[in-house]
Amino acid sequence: MSEQPFSAPCMWMRGGTSKGGYFLASDLPADPTERDAFLLEVMGSPDVKQVDGMGGASPLTSKVAVVKPSERLGVDVDYLFLQVFVDQPLVADKQNCGNILAGVGPFAIEHGLVDADELVTEVTVFMENTGQIAICRVPTPQGQVTYRGVSCIDGVPGTASAIEIEFQDTAGSSSGALLPTGNEVDEINGLHVTLIDNGMPVVVIAADELGLSGSESPQDLENNQELRLQLEQLRLKAGPMMNLGDVTELSVPKLSIVSAPQQGTINTRTFIPHRCHDAIGVLGAVSVATACLLPHSPASQVARLEKAQRMTLSVEHPTGELSVVVSLDQQDNVKSAAILRTARKLFDGVVFGR
Repeated sequence: MSEQPFSAPCMWMRGGTSKGGYFLASDLPADPTERDAFLLEVMGSPDVKQVDGMGGASPLTSKVAVVKPSERLGVDVDYLFLQVFVDQPLVADKQNCGNILAGVGPFAIEHGLVDADELVTEVTVFMENTGQIAICRVPTPQGQVTYRGVSCIDGVPGTASAIEIEFQDTAGSSSGALLPTGNEVDEINGLHVTLIDNGMPVVVIAADELGLSGSESPQDLENNQELRLQLEQLRLKAGPMMNLGDVTELSVPKLSIVSAPQQGTINTRTFIPHRCHDAIGVLGAVSVATACLLPHSPASQVARLEKAQRMTLSVEHPTGELSVVVSLDQQDNVKSAAILRTARKLFDGVVFGR
């Protein structure tokens, strides 16, 4: 009789504009190498179609959340995000994912890690990747998680119940400082960029510096091989400058091309890092929104905003916009940022490796 493949209980969920598998840490191999090998099998990587796994042939649908009860004071659960590459045998843990985070609160409640309140349940989450805290407010009428509601987010069809996520102390999450080089603007390969990390390491660059309008479709940008080579060369040089080391096999930093908005605060096209995102990541949007508040940043040169102690910045992307509510302290530094996301449970069962 042949050896049976390793399997694990799993809940598949859409979180924000992403999708992936949610696991209890206790259900996965304790050894990271064995864990990652299993997750590659689960997703069907490496394969551009991921036909032999659960992945959806996109970085946005090849993600994993690993959740466990927290031993930290005042924290409910610890959350480790893992990006499973589509076409390479790689699993990266050097970044957060605010979209997948949207499903962590519901997952924790449904698996008994957090007791539900009667209307809304606050789930305090420690993000293991970067050591930051997020507070997720999950609708729980009659003490039950509900995914049905009237809220919609761009990039996702239909409506669902709103999950408010508040991020605290995210500056320098991966790079050690909001501006890891100490500069609002750095010059790399003749391009003027802002290297920023307010929850997600991002290289912010103006579209016109790349000869772009900023309104190009993701597909057109991906088909521009000269642009992709230019961006990768930029990213590889930016990595060490952002205290990330050699980023050849990492999914950070992201690259966000900014231009004047149609109706909101700023328009974006974001590479994550080699595919152009149909939307923009939650924490990537927080970093870009923060860049809009820096007087010399390429983002501030094209942004439309009226500065206040609390403001909503609308970050436009190819399929709509993502609103970031930013609160400033007395020194006009970003104190906290909050966003609204939605999530939906897709299945709860057992997933198998090969």
